[in-house]
Amino acid sequence: MGTAAVAANGKLNKAKLPPMDLPFLVLVVLVLISGLVMLFSASYAAGLADEGDSMYYIKKQLLAAIIGVIAMFAASRLNYKFYRKLSWVAAAISALLLILVFPMGVAANGAKRWIHLGLTFQPSEIAKIGMILILAHIITVNYDKMATFTNGILIPLGITGIFALLVIIEPHLSGAMLLAIIGVVMVFVGGANWKHLLLCFLVLLLCVVLIVSMTSYMGKRVSAWLDPWSDPQGEGYQIIQSLYAIGSGGLMGLGLGNSQQKYGYLPEAHNDYIFSIACEELGFVGAVAIILMFALLVWRGFHIALKAKDKFACLVCVGIMTQVGAQTLLNIAVVSNAIPSTGISLPFFSYGGTSLVLLLVEMGVVLNVSRYSNTEKG
Repeated sequence: MGTAAVAANGKLNKAKLPPMDLPFLVLVVLVLISGLVMLFSASYAAGLADEGDSMYYIKKQLLAAIIGVIAMFAASRLNYKFYRKLSWVAAAISALLLILVFPMGVAANGAKRWIHLGLTFQPSEIAKIGMILILAHIITVNYDKMATFTNGILIPLGITGIFALLVIIEPHLSGAMLLAIIGVVMVFVGGANWKHLLLCFLVLLLCVVLIVSMTSYMGKRVSAWLDPWSDPQGEGYQIIQSLYAIGSGGLMGLGLGNSQQKYGYLPEAHNDYIFSIACEELGFVGAVAIILMFALLVWRGFHIALKAKDKFACLVCVGIMTQVGAQTLLNIAVVSNAIPSTGISLPFFSYGGTSLVLLLVEMGVVLNVSRYSNTEKG
């Protein structure tokens, strides 16, 4: 990158940071704009019906996007090593917020996942960042001992299990699944013994089966997943309407803004089921384009992780991009009825200001890693 960007002592010159990864930034902006356009199309009917303002949801999301973009560029300028110093604090705050959900949480749709502290948000969204930072720190510290069961499995996945347990009690099974996936991938990349990981996977699978069998609401969702038409006006209603939306799109779709299912037929059309509306309006071609954008974003994020100059930076990028990729896959799997309905949003597309801001902050962290990686290897 040239000596102008780096001081003689090897530290970055504060006056001029090296450039961030442009392809990754372009992909983030592309996905963000696509999500905002799709949200407006999917939400104006609900906004008019619920709030008397067709622009209600998009105005709030646009504000969140502006705040998020500013936060993203700020995060991209803050040396990622600072986040390592905050890892324990971030993990402690995340865990505390998850605990506060139980006495102070706001209930909706049979679950208590939100908390109101000046603004309403889901602590599980913050927990993703807190858990990624603390796992990256712990795995880096124990990197030479990751092949042992204690350091490679027990400690990092024990921390993952604590976060997942606090989330699953809300109940929020999909959120807990996402945390578990992030933890397992980070541990795998960190060098854990694959035999130990396989054993953990089998134990995790057994736990999921037990939770589903012991939890009535999840049992109903599994039944609706296996045969949604057995209860078309009850548990199966949402997935049936989602499949109608997806099927109605055909190859090229009905056209942007022309969805019929968003007019009160498909619940959460602007939230968890926004991909169904995208399929209806943009068709198979549009759905593939959206999936391709996410795939390229995740690929570029992992590319940055591979170029990171230290293990902590690499693991943070891996955790963040695993979160985006896994959450996207889970959402698409739910709306297409490939897995039971679990209530998980589509990153950058689904309505949710706090989630969008935090996602963009995470993208800023990845961009910051790309700055320092370029300095070392450019």
